[in-house]
Parts: sequence; structure tokens; C-alpha cells
Amino acid sequence: MATPTIFCGYGGWLPRHPEIYKNFINRLYNHALQRSRDSLEHEPAVAAFGEAIQGDPVMKSLFDQIFRQVHEQSKVKNFEYLLHQLDYIIVTAPKYETAKDPNGDVIANEPIGVPMYLIFDLLSNTAAAYDLFRMKEFNRALKALLENWGKFLTQPGSNSTLNTTEEGWFSEAGIRHLEENLGEYSFVQTYKCPDPGADDRGFTTWDAFFTRALNDGVRPIEPIPITLPPGGPRTAAYPTPIYNACESTVLRIERNVKKHDQFWLKGQSYSLYDMLNRNDEYAKLFEGGTVYQAFLSPADFHRWHSPIKGTIADIVVVEGTYYAVLPDAGADQGDPDLEGGDPRGALIRSQPFLTIEATRVLIYIKPDDSNVGPMMCFIAVGMAEVSTCQVRVKKGDEVKPGTELGMFHFGGSSHALVFPGGTYFEESKDVKVGEHIWVNKNLGLATRMPGPE
Repeated sequence: MATPTIFCGYGGWLPRHPEIYKNFINRLYNHALQRSRDSLEHEPAVAAFGEAIQGDPVMKSLFDQIFRQVHEQSKVKNFEYLLHQLDYIIVTAPKYETAKDPNGDVIANEPIGVPMYLIFDLLSNTAAAYDLFRMKEFNRALKALLENWGKFLTQPGSNSTLNTTEEGWFSEAGIRHLEENLGEYSFVQTYKCPDPGADDRGFTTWDAFFTRALNDGVRPIEPIPITLPPGGPRTAAYPTPIYNACESTVLRIERNVKKHDQFWLKGQSYSLYDMLNRNDEYAKLFEGGTVYQAFLSPADFHRWHSPIKGTIADIVVVEGTYYAVLPDAGADQGDPDLEGGDPRGALIRSQPFLTIEATRVLIYIKPDDSNVGPMMCFIAVGMAEVSTCQVRVKKGDEVKPGTELGMFHFGGSSHALVFPGGTYFEESKDVKVGEHIWVNKNLGLATRMPGPE
């Protein structure tokens, strides 16, 4: 049984204010138009991507179909325009967008944390893209492009949008956004800033800012008091606390998950065999268990922490897709951000599907406490331009709640915790769909139920 997936906003992936979205899309469109008129050459990485697509008859045909099928709202009119827009993206850092009225007064401020996603968003919500964006050849070509952009974001100069100007991430509006989920703490109180008083807070690259670490003492593990009988072992009557692995917004909790399941346009179900990279042994182990999934916004803390005490048993890196989605008829009626039928945001509405298709890392942890079961799995799901999932542990390492496991780079992302069959996970009362939960916060309790392993 699954908790209902109620969309509580698109977590910074889609701008909340229509004028911000319009400004960004129009600027990209005008940039592409001017480049086309000037007959400018493409950036080398973009040219290589274009050649890979145009050199493959199947991929070229599917892209032609995408441009015929895409919603009229799209301003990416053809493949050449797409390439010119990508030219702009891969040599710039994500910026803080400002929209003004005709008098020059600011009417909205929002970050564009995942700019490349906004280019592919509407294109992805087509039948042809469902086929193309899952092809290995397409994702191989796209990976090379994303890695080139990622390289730029690790170089000096990529911090050009980290400043206190009107369109900087550390402007007044930018700071308010960055501190939106920090509670009583400020940005510099929460994160390690190389130079807290500087305009760029001392971050010399965009990636350094994106992967920033927490200050010592921030987000401490809070032990859950459980009284054991004198001299007695922990039993099912004394459950084990589970801690949040990523700073994120709760998306879904599904119990009694099947080994094999199919994804439909609505009511997506988890399929363990596909999630776990078609490993039959692991799929059997987790069959009948629970999946907890949550998603990160571009402004969140992007490092992963261990949810339990145990030993790293296995690490599997899965090469997958970047922009593949389940095409749908648009946002549902009652969507908090979009009008019913709005075709944008299909990637966000497809997050359970991404656990079987997207680039991801599976980290298996053998719990010290048998009450959790024989194994637990943390899944880091790289969504869109989050093409790099960096693992910071290795097989055999001992971990405890709060130990750093790895991190995402360059965008937003999703993650899941998978509990084995026979283990009951009961979430805490404040863990609800749509709630933002700090990393290391107690998510709930795991109890091993009577029965065969």
C-alpha cells in the first residue's frame, strides 16, 4: 500500500512565478535566434552531441517526431535551436533570476537551479521522447555533454553568479530562498563557507557552492530513547531508529513492494527487480518490504548520510537515463503550482519511475542491528543534469547514522530507502508527504516482524 503522492510544488525545479519562467525561456529563445542569424559555430561539446544525434537515423527521426509532438508552449522549435540553447547553458552557471515590470520594479525573484532541465522539460513529455530518451546511444551522447558542463562548473569563474547583486544567489532575495528551510539558522551558520563575509562567501566554483558541507554540530543525530530490559537484547518490541539520509521533501512511502511491477501513467508502483539493476538475489531479499522516497531541490544540502549503523556490503553504480519521463496529460486538477493540464513538470511527476530508469547509485548496508533486517539499501537517483553521483565510502566500511556516504553534483535529485521484506517501517508523525525533512532527522522506527528470514 502506498501513501498518496500529493504534489506540493516542484521543489525549485520549475519556477513558481510565471514571469520568472517566461523571462528565462524568452532569453534562451532570443539567444538561440541571434546565434542562428549570426551563423555561429556551436560549442565543441554541443557540436559533438549534435553530430551523434544527426549521425544516427533512428535518433534523428525520433527528434523530428518530438518537435512535431511537443506542446505548442515549447519555444524549442527544432534541433538547431536546441543546440544553440545548449551553447548558452554549458558556458554559464545557474543564476538567480529577476523579473521586472515595465517601470523597472522587481515583481519576482527565483533561482534557475536546473536550467538544462527547463530546455528538455516539454520535449520529454512526448511519446517520441519516451523512446528516444531511454536509448543507450542517446544517453551516452548526452552524458558527454553533461560532463563537459560539469567540468566548467568546477573551474574558477563558474562562481560568477555567487554574489550580492540583484541576480546573485547571495542577494537579499537569494539568501531568503537559501534559508527557506534552515529554521532558526542563517546560511553561514548552517554551512561551511570559506569566507563568510565575502560576496561569494568564499566559494571559488559553482560546484563548491552546490556541494557545500554542514558546519560542525549542525544537524546532529538525536538519539531516540528506547528502554531495554535489564541485560536483555534488543527485540522486535524495541524498534531501531532510522535517520534521514538526505535533506529532502517527502514524496512517497509504499509498503509490500513487489519484486516485479509495471509502471502506468498514474499510480506508479515500484518494481524492485528494476530498481536494483535487475539483480534477482537482492530483489528477492527486499520483496514485500517498504520504499521511502523523497526529493531534493537545487537549494538543498546535497550530501548523503547513512540512515543506520552497519557495514557497507555492496555498491552498484547504474548508468541510466537523464530526461526520460512517463508522458502524461499534464498537471492534475488541484496541482499547487500549475493549472490542470499544464504539460510542464512531467519529470517531477515521474519520480517513482525514475528509480528504475535514471542514473543512480545503490548502496547496500548490512545493519549491525538485526532488527532492521539482513540488509538495507540507499538509492541515490540522479535526475536531469545531476549526472554525477559521487560515492565517498567503499565496500567493507563501517558506518553509523550521519556518516557521509556521498553527494550529488550540479542540480536537483531524488533518493530512496528500501527496507527488506519482514521489516516494518513506521514513519514518525511529522514525516508526511510534502514535508521538508532535515538530514539526520529521525524518520521513524524499524521493527523486524516474526517469521522466516
